[in-house]
Amino acid sequence: MTSSDTLHRVENACAQLRRDGQPVTFTSIAHLTGLGRTTLYRSVSLRALIEEHRHRAATNGSLTGLLEEIRTLHTALEAVAARVRQHEEQIRRLTNRVS
Repeated sequence: MTSSDTLHRVENACAQLRRDGQPVTFTSIAHLTGLGRTTLYRSVSLRALIEEHRHRAATNGSLTGLLEEIRTLHTALEAVAARVRQHEEQIRRLTNRVS
């Protein structure tokens, strides 16, 4: 599970790179946040966040860019939905133990 602090750090690093006109890469985000590249790649939420910023920077409002952004957001939404399903299952198991 990714903490909100970690998400915030990655979001700030992405925003900083885009503001500075630098490419948003996993290596640059790892350097700015102190997180490992492996951590960034393996975490579904962190990876989706970085990919979203990469697509925004690359496409900058074109129709193709908007379609890519929709695809990226869809992937992020699927990741969130999977996490919610995991939590719902965990709640069911805990509820059954208590009953």
